[in-house]
Amino acid sequence: MASILDLRRRIRSVKNTRQITRAFKMIAAAKLRRAQERAVSSRPFAAMLASILDSFKRRIEVYDPETGEIRHPLLKTREEQHVLVVIVAGDKGFAGAFNANILKSTLNFISGNHEKQIDIETIGRKGRDLFRRRFPAARFEQNGNGEESGRPERQQRSGRIEIIGDHPTMLDRITLDDVRALGEEISARYAHEEIDAAYLIYNEFKSVISQRVVIERVLPIIEFGQREIIEAQAMSPEERARAGRAAMTAGVSTMPGELEAAMKVYEDEAKKFGTAEVDYIYEQSPREILDAILPLYVISQLNHAFLESVAAEQAARMTAMDSATNNASDLIDKYTLSMNRARQAAITKEIIEIVSGAAAI
Repeated sequence: MASILDLRRRIRSVKNTRQITRAFKMIAAAKLRRAQERAVSSRPFAAMLASILDSFKRRIEVYDPETGEIRHPLLKTREEQHVLVVIVAGDKGFAGAFNANILKSTLNFISGNHEKQIDIETIGRKGRDLFRRRFPAARFEQNGNGEESGRPERQQRSGRIEIIGDHPTMLDRITLDDVRALGEEISARYAHEEIDAAYLIYNEFKSVISQRVVIERVLPIIEFGQREIIEAQAMSPEERARAGRAAMTAGVSTMPGELEAAMKVYEDEAKKFGTAEVDYIYEQSPREILDAILPLYVISQLNHAFLESVAAEQAARMTAMDSATNNASDLIDKYTLSMNRARQAAITKEIIEIVSGAAAI
């Protein structure tokens, strides 16, 4: 049995740890509010863009009447033999099973597509560290006789699964320029038939108690505004209960607030844009319009996934730190009880020794 001095040291150590986890929880709650606002504020733009594309699609011929070819390569579908997977994980730890769930979903997806060649592009430090240890990196070389675009030429594959890029700091500060560069690169790969499909694996955030890991296909574009969810893993009832308790103690609402209600109104209005049954006169050709808007649609999907993942990460960290704080409190109570018992046993032993000594005299 530990001595009273050892138990006091353990109690002091656990109290210090509890202060740290409580601080982490409050920081995550503050970051969650800001991340949630950014994620919600981006939804009306994505809804309006999808509405514009859907309206445009209904007013033009998707297939060129002269050649019979589809007007834009991002709308073409082909057999999936070579796919790209964009994995959106976190930048830091202390977030419970947040990053582990992403890894699990990715490995399940890879095992379910064992006959395909898979390229992996990781977003976030944890995703880079997790998959670098498992899969080799692709080799590229800038060849003077390469493509007109000046893009590096890929060397011979070293395995069925390769990592073609990582972005470890992109989620620290999400900027439209970074997201645009990634979205245009993915669109170019699909247009040049380097890949046959592109998937996103990320944590979708609706509220603190409503999150899920989703696998979403972003290319080819089948229906504008209709997300193609291949697989989704929702929170368990126990996880929802823990998240609800953590949000309650941190002062974070689990219900839609004023901002969510306002953005929902804007989102509903954005979906009505361009739905009037009238004829529009387009100055540019249909191909020029699609060249400008379709990559922007892919970029909006990536931006949505990144913002949702950041909010989900902060919610997971807040819940994990709340559980750690509660566990620390339980451990302190346990050590305090053990210390009181040890102290009472020592006092009882001294009393017995005194009484025995007095009786011997």
